[in-house]
Amino acid sequence: MNAQAATAQRPDSKERVLADIRARAGEFQALRHIPQDVVDQFKGLGVYRAFVPERFGGDAKSPSAFCRLIEDIAAADASAGWVASFGVSATYLATLPVDTYAEIFGKNPDTVFAGAMFPPQPAKTVPGGYEVRGQWPWGSGIMGADLAGAGIKVEDNDTKLPLIAIMPRDKVEVVDTWNTVGLAATGSHDIKVDGVVVPREWTFVRGSTPTMDDKQFRYPSMALASQVLAVVALGAARANLEFIHESGSRQSVTGAPKPGARPYLQTEYAKARSLYLGAQAMFYDTLDEAWEQLEHNEKVDRDLHIRLRLVASKAAKDGAEAARMAFALGGSNAIEQGHPLIRNMIDAASVAQHAFLSEGTLTGAGAAMFDEPTMPGYP
Repeated sequence: MNAQAATAQRPDSKERVLADIRARAGEFQALRHIPQDVVDQFKGLGVYRAFVPERFGGDAKSPSAFCRLIEDIAAADASAGWVASFGVSATYLATLPVDTYAEIFGKNPDTVFAGAMFPPQPAKTVPGGYEVRGQWPWGSGIMGADLAGAGIKVEDNDTKLPLIAIMPRDKVEVVDTWNTVGLAATGSHDIKVDGVVVPREWTFVRGSTPTMDDKQFRYPSMALASQVLAVVALGAARANLEFIHESGSRQSVTGAPKPGARPYLQTEYAKARSLYLGAQAMFYDTLDEAWEQLEHNEKVDRDLHIRLRLVASKAAKDGAEAARMAFALGGSNAIEQGHPLIRNMIDAASVAQHAFLSEGTLTGAGAAMFDEPTMPGYP
């Protein structure tokens, strides 16, 4: 057993990890990435082995259980939740040859993978595999990764989906490009590769059929990819609502009524909380319904598959709106740089901007409901 796996077997309590993340949110913002010791704490919480089959030392968790963990982390810090959400990568990698998957996770079920997939860069076919060269944006989580993936296009790949080449993290150069307002601590820098030869058995087609039939790998992969991101917005919304509730319950030092005694705050807080709770309930109920259906069927039915995408988009959008409404109740202090209300509002809004969750995904769900042509990822 390597040192990383041994460390992950001695986890701190979840409450202690979340408290540490909350206390260090400002540090993360200054670094513009989540530091390695926090990634190691994620390992201790089982983030990266959550979907790994038990035969490889994983936990084989349900999507709902994983998303609840990510929401908790995101409520402590949205950027931390975003980076942790890529524990879902163990399902992407299930399209690798079984021997390659076993080599990765059998050695270390807490392996951290980060990828930058678009736009796919041309790769040459050479003896031993593919020669990978290029630069890719949006490498979320690359700062704490063990393995890196890059999207490539090669002549012998006859699908329209990108081929992902996997290589050790130390073969990849991180180009410091991540300077954003939203999700600023995710370290989603560019990755650069200069002539690394990747064996064919260390490549996979993103979105193709897994080589293993474990229950978690039969769950619709694009739906899951959108769900693990969407809960980050729910977590940010929850954090803002908790902030308003706590501050609204404090007695004013001037003797004025508590903020929570003001009718306008009561009304708007109730609206924001109901928006969050409604999206959250629909989200987890639908995920649990799909998991139960897979107990008896090879795959989820078409209607449920559509709803799995729909509830992700709804969670992201309603989470962003609930976070905004809570921010509006925070008064002028909330506009201070680094204030949690404005940071959570912007982070939640940034989640809803992602391609997997943007306005077009609602169009995709609606088109599927009317049996009209739609984008990949919808049945």
